[in-house]
Formats: sequence, C-alpha cells, structure tokens
Amino acid sequence: MANFFHIKEEGSSIPTEIMAGLSTFFAMSYIIFVNPAILSETGMPYQGVFLATLISAGISTLFIGLFANVPYALAPGMGLNAFFTYTVCFSLGFSWQEALAMVFICGLFNIVITITRFRQLIIAAIPESLQHAIATGIGLFVAYLGVKNAEFITFTSDSGSILSINNQAYDMAKSVYDGGIATIESSGGIVPNISTFTDQTSLLALLGLVITVVLLLRGAKGAILIGIIAVSIINLMINPGLLSELNFDQSGLGASFHELGITFGAAFGPEGFGSLFSDASRLPLVIMTIFAFSLSDVFDTIGTFIGTGRASGIFTDEDIRSMSQGGGIMATKLDRALFGDVIGTSLGAIFGTSNTTVLAESTVGIGNGGRTGFASVITALCFFACIFVAPFINLVPAAATAPALITVGIMMMSSIQEIDWSDLSIAIPAFFASIFMAFAFSISYGIAAGFIFHCIVKTVMGEAKDVHPIIWGASGLFLLNFIIMAIL
Repeated sequence: MANFFHIKEEGSSIPTEIMAGLSTFFAMSYIIFVNPAILSETGMPYQGVFLATLISAGISTLFIGLFANVPYALAPGMGLNAFFTYTVCFSLGFSWQEALAMVFICGLFNIVITITRFRQLIIAAIPESLQHAIATGIGLFVAYLGVKNAEFITFTSDSGSILSINNQAYDMAKSVYDGGIATIESSGGIVPNISTFTDQTSLLALLGLVITVVLLLRGAKGAILIGIIAVSIINLMINPGLLSELNFDQSGLGASFHELGITFGAAFGPEGFGSLFSDASRLPLVIMTIFAFSLSDVFDTIGTFIGTGRASGIFTDEDIRSMSQGGGIMATKLDRALFGDVIGTSLGAIFGTSNTTVLAESTVGIGNGGRTGFASVITALCFFACIFVAPFINLVPAAATAPALITVGIMMMSSIQEIDWSDLSIAIPAFFASIFMAFAFSISYGIAAGFIFHCIVKTVMGEAKDVHPIIWGASGLFLLNFIIMAIL
C-alpha cells in the first residue's frame, strides 16, 4: 500500500493519510444531505438523489485517488446544484431529466477538452501572480465557508433589499407562500453582523476553533481531525437525544435503492435526451445552458487544483510549467488529476445528480497532512459506508467542521506574500481574483474577475500583446456567460 501510493516519497505516512481522508470526508459530509435537499425541489426523489450523491462521490474520489495519486475528493458541487435547480429547472423550465442530460453532455465536453490538453493549456497560460492570487482566494473562500457554517456572522435584510422569494419577484403585499419559503435573494443592501454567540452552533464552533488552533500551534499531529472529533463528542454530550434519533431501518435502504432506479439512467430516457432535442427552437437555449454548466465546472476545478496544489506542494512548479508541453493524460500528476476530475460529472449524471467536481473542502485533508491518493481512498470508503451508516454523519455537526475550514483557509493565505502588491498592474487583477472568490462565493467567478481585470490592465498599459490568447479567450467566454445569465 505504502509503495503503491509512494507515501514515504511524498513525505507522509499511512496514519497521516488516514487522518487526512477522514478530515476531508467530515468537512464535506454536509453535501450528502444538502445536495438531495436542493435537487429534490425539482421533483427528483430525495432518497434516490441521496444514494446517487454517495455513489458518484465515492467512485469519483476513489478513481482520482488511484489514478492520479492525489488527496482530492469529488462530490456534487454547491452552486452547480443550485444552478441546476433554480435556474435550469425553475427559471428556464427544463425537466430534471433534461437537466441531467445536459450535465452528462457537459461531462463529455470536459473529457474532450482535457484529453486534447485544452484545460492544461489554460493553466499554463495563467500568469504566476494570478496563480498565487487564486491560491489566496481559495484560502479566503474556504475560510469564509467555515465562518458562515460556524454562524459567526449573521445577515440582516430589510424589505427594500429583497429581490425575490422562491425565485419569484418579491411582492411586499404577499405574506403567504405555498410550500413555505425555500430561497430569498437580496441586493447589496443586506448587512453582515457579528454573531451574538448566544446560540449553540456558534459557541461550539468557537470552542472547536480554539482547540484546533492550540493543537496546531503545539504541533499536534492530526490537530484538525482531533478538533472535529472533540466538538462532535461535546455536541453529543450536550444533546444526548441525538443517539435516540439514529435510524438504521434497512427497509428504508431498500426504498432508497428503489428511488435510485428512478434517477439512474433518467438522462437517457424519453424525458431526458428524448425530450431535450425534440424542439429545435430550444436548441440555442440548450447549448447556452450546457456552456454555463461547463464554464463554471472547468474553472472551479482549475482554481482548486492551482490554489491548493501550489500552496501545499502537491503539484510542483514543474508540473504547472509542463502544461504547455506535449504529452498525454499521464504526462504529469496534474494531468492525471485533471483527467480524474472529469470522470465525475458524466458519472454523476448517469446515477442522478448534478455536476460532480473536486471540492475546495479537500483542503482540510491536505491541511491535515494528506499528500497522496490513499487519503482519497479513505474518503471514498467513507462515502460508500454512508450508504449503510448515514445516520452517524448527523452526529458531526457543522460546528465541528467549520473550525477546520477556517484554519485551513488561514494556512492557504501564505500565498498572498508572493504577490507584489506595490505594483498596481499586478495588484489589481490579484485583488479581484482573490477577493471575489469569497464575496461571490464562487471560485470560477473569482477567476473570471482576475482574468478580465488582467486584460483591462494590460490593455491600458499598452501591453495587450503580452496577454496570452487563451486568457483573452477565457475572459471573452466569461463575459459571454454573464451576458447569457443576464438574459436568462
């Protein structure tokens, strides 16, 4: 096992990899329940999506660990699942079967651009200063995710700031909503505030943050995982009733597999592909929607790999430089990781879930010392085990994993020192690339802001010819995507 994954050569150990894999799993375990909750709003069976999430995440994570030997985990991406539900199905009127068909095509497209090395060329074209900014942005994004999950901040929105409720224009005179309120969209008038720290979640998260920071400063091995377990135990001591709520009813498991039969292969049925291309007038809308899926998926992955890989040393500078050279999908570790990632999206669509992609929460395991694919194998096994022991995952609250995300974000911020902030031509694109990841809560939008301002700065300075054509092209695609989203 150690020889297969080159664990010693990568400066790690089997116990460290196990702790890293468990840490990553706990940090992203929320997706097991959140993804079905979001997708089921389209009419998809909840338990079917639940199993589809576990199976696609488990297989994809196992594949990237064995094939690429990197400590990353894949699962349906947050943001992409929201786009699937609220934009594609609710706003554009596609059925969930048609949406799955588009996700499958998106996955095939991503496979093509990876095999043809187009994604690798994008990475090679990104200026080094922007690569460091992306790493910084990932740190900010992950830390903000932790702060949000810890409920350290709250948001206040007056009625004048509310734009829509349940994806429908807000009507002040309306006070009752069929089925309750699922989503609220507010304008910039929403105001963030510090928590009063009177609720259990924020207090537990604060305690967990202190425990994790103290252990890290003392050099304790597995500090992040210890923090997660400690807070989970304390939460169980405070709320012993959680144990009585565990339900291992195997008949429920049988029902889940029955519902999986509804989502599995639905993309290829008469309500999926059969319906998607039956109306020629919808073809431009279908193409634009697939484009939007792919653009976000591709750049989320690129940002995560560049940000975490460069900061941790998993991907070397030589790996990144070699992207512009020849070779196939086996040329470098980064090549193999990119190919390992693209398998997930089409696989997830087959089982019945939105785009499966590398999650930024993988940084928790990396921060806990994970350096090889063995950590991913452990994470994958946890996903598979959840098919039978999912109730136990509820014993690990968001308050336990939030401190892990915050501390990992802090460690990833080290890349900020590599940026020359005294040079505005570097600082401006770097600022937007890093800050917008957290503010827009999207890795791909942060990259978009960095690319676009890089082109603007270079053009104003008369150095437009120094901008790589791929960066120009990617910036144009991002602008086109924003225009399309505005029209839709």
